[in-house]
Amino acid sequence: MFPFRHVCLGLATLFGLAACKPAEMPAASEGRKLFVENCAMCHGPAGLGDGPFARGLNPAPKNLTLIQARNGGDFPRARVLSTLDGYTRVDLPGHNMPEFGQLLRGDLVPVDVGDGKPTPTPRKLAALLEYLESIQQ
Repeated sequence: MFPFRHVCLGLATLFGLAACKPAEMPAASEGRKLFVENCAMCHGPAGLGDGPFARGLNPAPKNLTLIQARNGGDFPRARVLSTLDGYTRVDLPGHNMPEFGQLLRGDLVPVDVGDGKPTPTPRKLAALLEYLESIQQ
């Protein structure tokens, strides 16, 4: 027979697991706030590439509302995420996309980048990805 404390410990663990819920994807509105704070100065408040710093940049910041259109109607989630997190960063003259290290910190959420497998991704990056996908024309 199991000691009473093992039964109590087992029940506590069971109730603790039942109370846990999987992390939810952030809303595009959460990403909009991050966009305004980190991206709008170059890409503009609507993502059109017309921010106040855009005039002095060569090449000019891209219109982020056309990512899907530039990719045959598909939003390339993995490529966009790689650009945001700096994985595909290019240190060449004319490539002025800065790194945003603070976006790599914090809670992780599962993000499907198109392969059907949830990838643990910092919540802030996931939020920004959701926002960019939501503004596609």
